[in-house]
Amino acid sequence: MDPHERRRRTKFALWIIGLVLAVTIELFRDRPSGPPPSLPSLSAQTQEAPLAPFEFQADIGQPKKGGSVTLARGGTLVIEGAGANMWFARDEGHFAWKKIKGDFIVSARVAFEGRGVEAHRKIGWMARSTLQADSAQACAVVHGDGLTSLQYRREAATDTEETRLPLSGADQIQLERRGSTYIMSAARFGEPYMSERVEGLDLGAEALVGLFVCSHNPDVVERARFTNIRLTIPAAADFVPYKDYIGGAIELLDVDTGGRETVTRSALPIQAPNWSEDGRFLFYNVDGRIERLELRTGRTATVDTSPVTANNNDHVPSWDGKRLGLSGESAESGGESVIYVVPAEGGTPRRVTAKAPSYLHGWSTDDRSLVFTGGRGGNFDIYRIPVEGGTEVRLTDAPGLDDGPEYAPNGKFIYFNSARTGAMRIWRMRPDGSGQEPVTDGTFQDWFPHVSPDGRRLVFLSFGKDVAAEDHPFYKQVYIRMMPLDGSAAPKIVAYVYGGQGTINVPSWAPDARRIAFISNSR
Repeated sequence: MDPHERRRRTKFALWIIGLVLAVTIELFRDRPSGPPPSLPSLSAQTQEAPLAPFEFQADIGQPKKGGSVTLARGGTLVIEGAGANMWFARDEGHFAWKKIKGDFIVSARVAFEGRGVEAHRKIGWMARSTLQADSAQACAVVHGDGLTSLQYRREAATDTEETRLPLSGADQIQLERRGSTYIMSAARFGEPYMSERVEGLDLGAEALVGLFVCSHNPDVVERARFTNIRLTIPAAADFVPYKDYIGGAIELLDVDTGGRETVTRSALPIQAPNWSEDGRFLFYNVDGRIERLELRTGRTATVDTSPVTANNNDHVPSWDGKRLGLSGESAESGGESVIYVVPAEGGTPRRVTAKAPSYLHGWSTDDRSLVFTGGRGGNFDIYRIPVEGGTEVRLTDAPGLDDGPEYAPNGKFIYFNSARTGAMRIWRMRPDGSGQEPVTDGTFQDWFPHVSPDGRRLVFLSFGKDVAAEDHPFYKQVYIRMMPLDGSAAPKIVAYVYGGQGTINVPSWAPDARRIAFISNSR
């Protein structure tokens, strides 16, 4: 090509590029920040970022000041947002969300940072049909002045409605969808949920679900922190117990702070974690197998218990850490649960109980005896048997179910749960079965007591009154509660969980007496 022609073409190309840049700058010169009024597609108006467990973040409704989301240490999500309001027929604020199809349960601990400016600034959970400012939506909201309410817009471009909860200053917030019903549950952490609901609200099969911040002042950016964020897809409404299962996760709970950490997940039914004596491992059940998780590396291995390969969720390490007691079924047991003992690293199981069904729950502190729940003569009671086998000793004989026996670390008491009064309560007795007395009362069905290694505290699982006293089903909204062992304070909630059967059936404390391991469930 002639050099003059090359220069001419180069100058022409540069002129075209300059023209395009000039036009682009002019088009955007006076355009306000934030997404455009029309939001035709997600890719046009979202920012992808490390938002676990969410997928997207964006401003809603073109607030004057843009918001942001930061993932902080320990899974804490920090959201900054402005916005005039989320009310009437239009919303403004910042939103981190995930698309969820069908029913869901989402929960978190929430807190504003700083004193704030407006009393009616808002944070909480939100489910929307679209990102349009006037979209139909449902919000579980906490205001800066403590007002806690379920707010919702039934159809696009209509005014927001509200149902207030009789509660101020909630910091544990949950939003649940069951078909076209949306349920807000809220509490001051440590207390039971209070709930309100709205029915007949159609947000579409797939909703945008997440956390938001609205400052209630277009010139102010508010900041909030969200911890223990959990997105749960519950079991189908028509699932068949003990036939249909969903997966879950092992979580570690700091009982003093309420902080939770997920250490492993499984799509298979996963149940009943307990700690090794040295704190290095967790034993747990996955679909009938006993697995061992090394906490430092995350490596898992199957504990060989063959030919007992249909283990249930009652497995307990000995106090010295050398053996593992378990309940399971095999050909020799006729398909019923009996108790076996194996080396902690795995090996050939040695049968302990001759009779069935038998469900293990604890070792005596000298590792010479086992306590278990046995079904004998049409009633379930608590028994003791030597580890080497032999004669079983019946410790309870009250009508109704007695279950979950476990020795206190000092060996002075066996704690258990009993429905003998018509409600399931935590009880205790001396190792010989004498001195049986209740430990809890109140409005819940309490199961599976576990005493901390330092002997100071007791944790247990609490079902609501919608559950029969002698039932402990899968896949319910339950509480893990804790109380001083001396009874000097009432029980308080330390975790709000979707779980139930398999959550903390077996001794769950870490050797440091600060943490417990438990199972939460989700599809």
